[in-house]
Parts: sequence; structure tokens; C-alpha cells
Amino acid sequence: MKLQDATVLITGANRGIGLAFARAALARGARKVYAAARKPSSITLPGVEAIQLDVTKPEEVAAAAQRCGDVTLLINNAGIAAIGDFLAPDAVELNRAHLETNFFGPMRMAQAFAPVLARQGGGGIINVLSVASWLSVSPIGAYSASKSAAWSLTNGLRRELRAQNTQVLGMHMGYVDTDMTNGFDVEKATPDDVVRHTLDALEAGAEEALLDELTRQVKQGLSAAPGVYLL
Repeated sequence: MKLQDATVLITGANRGIGLAFARAALARGARKVYAAARKPSSITLPGVEAIQLDVTKPEEVAAAAQRCGDVTLLINNAGIAAIGDFLAPDAVELNRAHLETNFFGPMRMAQAFAPVLARQGGGGIINVLSVASWLSVSPIGAYSASKSAAWSLTNGLRRELRAQNTQVLGMHMGYVDTDMTNGFDVEKATPDDVVRHTLDALEAGAEEALLDELTRQVKQGLSAAPGVYLL
């Protein structure tokens, strides 16, 4: 699908990748951009319509679908990433929190907005995933597990929504220079770069965007012997 004249809703649009999506959507000619965040006052980008939306709250998701009935592109960007693996004392609570935002959040949004997209002729959904969809990366095992679940969700939604002509694109990348990766001393892409390549892929009709060499190598390594996820 094309961004020209699209109506876009972006979750977690107040900073990082979400803010970059909002800027890029405006630059590519979107008719309207709904910028969603838990605190709408944190949305300061001119030209967007700020809305309150916590994707972990079903009533706010339903309210957003009611208010934003003209959406043609949904970008599920809101997410959390905290330090924690699987054997820590608080592992169950930590994993539940990640799944609530990173898996159930996009699922709620897709359920609420699938009928909206259908009324607009199909439109599209972008789910912001990660190279961690395929690797259990310590010390962010809980985050990795939630992104694995979100990848499976993305693949299931793609199958379910084909009949209504909705393009579903999974966006995978390594480290991006955002608040979420502060403290990680690694090479990072910029939010603007990963968003530009993702929107190029969307407009080319793609269903998956692999945004850096690390991600492409890991994806290839899934079928290696031993699989890269076993290393």
C-alpha cells in the first residue's frame, strides 16, 4: 500500500521508532496521522492528531477504534523491553508484563481495527518486531519471548486478513538508537533509517522487512545445522 493520502495510526508515537514513523508518514503525504501514547501531552510533533491509548487497556483500544474509524494503516509500535530472563524470582511477572504489551497489545489492536481496515478496502498493518523474535537474547529473555510470540501473531494475522486484502508486514531489526537501548554499547541503526526502509518495503507490497545485515544473517541461520538459535 501507499502512504500518499493514507490515514495512519501509530502506537507509542511519542518517541523513538514511533515518532520516526509519524514524521515519515507526514513526509510521504499521509492525509492524517493519529499519534497514540499513554500520555497524549507527550506528543509534540506538528501536524499529527494526538490520542490517548494504552494498548494494555481494552477500553482504550475500543475507544481508539471508535474515534479513528478512517484508519487505513495501523502501526503496532508500542512496546516494552526490561532486563530479565526466566529463572529470576520475578520472572513470571516480568514475562506477563512483556506479553501484555508486546503480544496482547498488538492482538487487541488488530482485533479492533480489522473491521476498520476492511471498510477502507483492506489497508495495512505493520508490526514492529525484532531480530530477538528468533533468538533468546540474555539478559532480555522476557523481551525475546514476547517478540517471538508477536512474530507468530503477525504470521497468523497475515493469513486471517488476506481475504479482506489487508497487507500485514513484520518489521525485524537489531539494535536501534532509542531510549529502549540506552546502556547497550553496540552498533545501532537510527530510527529514521529503519522506518524509511520499512515504509519502502510496505509500498513495494512486501510482507516482511529485514532491516540490517545481522537480522538477515540470523533469519538465514534458522535453517542452519545447528540452528542459530541453539548457539
